[in-house]
Amino acid sequence: MELKLLHKGKVRDLYAAGEKYLLIVSSDRISAFDFILPTPVPGKGALLNKISSFWFDRTRHIIKNHIVSADIDEIRRAVTAPAGFDWEYMRGRAMLVHRAKRVDFECVVRGYITGSGWKEYLRQGSVCGIKLPAGLKEAQKLPGPVFTPTTKADQGHDENVSFETMEAALPAGLARTIREKSIELYRFAAEHLERRGILLADTKFEFGLLDGELILIDEALTPDSSRFWDAAKYKVGTSPESFDKQYVRNWLEASGWDKRGNPPELPAEVVRGTLEKYEEALKKISEAG
Repeated sequence: MELKLLHKGKVRDLYAAGEKYLLIVSSDRISAFDFILPTPVPGKGALLNKISSFWFDRTRHIIKNHIVSADIDEIRRAVTAPAGFDWEYMRGRAMLVHRAKRVDFECVVRGYITGSGWKEYLRQGSVCGIKLPAGLKEAQKLPGPVFTPTTKADQGHDENVSFETMEAALPAGLARTIREKSIELYRFAAEHLERRGILLADTKFEFGLLDGELILIDEALTPDSSRFWDAAKYKVGTSPESFDKQYVRNWLEASGWDKRGNPPELPAEVVRGTLEKYEEALKKISEAG
């Protein structure tokens, strides 16, 4: 299987590995507000890869996933790379996966009211068009997990869509299965994390079809795709302390950047602080107990 670069995303690089497989490489790039920031976070990609591998392994009882191997030596024996391919850079950050037909929706599950959902709730009493009980406070736990799909945009901004729109765009029954699996994955992860002092505020999943079977693809429950809150410091009505890239978003919000022009360089202390958040997330997620 010969590797061929297909796509460089906001964070991940995607290589074809023959017709049936892909090599996904988690870079140290970091994105926020739909922009790739000019300053990488060295080591971040390897941390993301470890976290995804952890969850893919532990959620197989809920749904199969696309992972074939995250062992770089095993991958190296299976594929042929072009001249100059940096295998040492790939160590710890590459994952060989089955090539599935992507379902072109991002599947967001919200357990708490925060972020853009909180802003919409203040205006309309809803999140992504779904009516919620009156009187909720910022960061409050919802009565139950809420499934809010979006379009899947490789560039630019994902757009919220109704479940009915998603259902109409997919084969009969598929949207309902995706919603059920998304909520089941969220509940499983939320229970695991809560025992380790983390509240899973929200997360997003991607799915694909492999030989007609629905599988989990892309990444799973990382600080890039989830909001992880410190349970010990959680307080309703405030913006909770987190173990994710909200740390970067907060700095950007305070920097004066207009979110339209080129993003500013991240200071060294923000890069260091971001990496520490990701390292702490991995440690807490994977610890025994």
